[in-house]
Amino acid sequence: MSLRFSLVGAVFSTAMGLPAFAQSETGDIDRLFDATGLPELIGIMREEGLSHADQLASDLFQGGGGPRWDSMIDRVYDVERMEARVRMDFAASLEGEDIGPLLDFFGSDLGMEIVSLEISARRAFLDPEVEAAAIEAAAIAAMDETDRHQLLTRFIEVNDLIESNVVGGLNSNYAFYIGMADAGAFGGELTESDILTDVWSQEPEVRASTTEWVYSFLGLAYQPLSDSDVEAYIALSETDIGQAMNRALFNGFDGMFNDLSRGLGLAAGEMMTGADL
Repeated sequence: MSLRFSLVGAVFSTAMGLPAFAQSETGDIDRLFDATGLPELIGIMREEGLSHADQLASDLFQGGGGPRWDSMIDRVYDVERMEARVRMDFAASLEGEDIGPLLDFFGSDLGMEIVSLEISARRAFLDPEVEAAAIEAAAIAAMDETDRHQLLTRFIEVNDLIESNVVGGLNSNYAFYIGMADAGAFGGELTESDILTDVWSQEPEVRASTTEWVYSFLGLAYQPLSDSDVEAYIALSETDIGQAMNRALFNGFDGMFNDLSRGLGLAAGEMMTGADL
């Protein structure tokens, strides 16, 4: 489980040149991609991104962004390009792997329930009140050191959800700054070294917010599952193919988020400078 464009034409042209056995493998990976609910998740991430962009416009521009900003942001969060980028990197990461155990798990009743719960929780988090309540519940569980909290800690550690998301978050922040710089928002006065220093200074805050989010999200998503259900998911995550899938998810989403962040930075810089990128 992970929290983070290539052109669709590039994916199609590559697939056309693959030998028959590889096309079959690619088809299995596409089945896995769909079975794990990733297309729907990416759609929710677009909604999250649009909301974030609205808040960013309120913070950066007097009176908000307006129609011009909305048009630029709609192009940045192009859901077809977002999905194509994740799907391509996900498939590349799993090339040559035996994903049969993954298809079996996510095609089972438990696997389908887990995917449904994760998607439902992610969509529920679009409501700030739901997210706030989940954060409070997770904080209480951590304070009480409940059995479920400890079980979720095992799941988080096995899947490296904190460290990998912190790295991904910092990389996304860097990409945003680079996008703004490329649009001329800093007038050439901010060097790459300055950007790196500023981004790295955000690490404690990113780590704290990531930890809070991961525990609250998992606490809400997996609440209906029994401990044995979560144990079964952990057991899958501990296998070599489970680890390979986790890496594939991070590879796919990190690339997408970096593209989105740079695009958001370019749009913000364009608004600031009045440039036409």
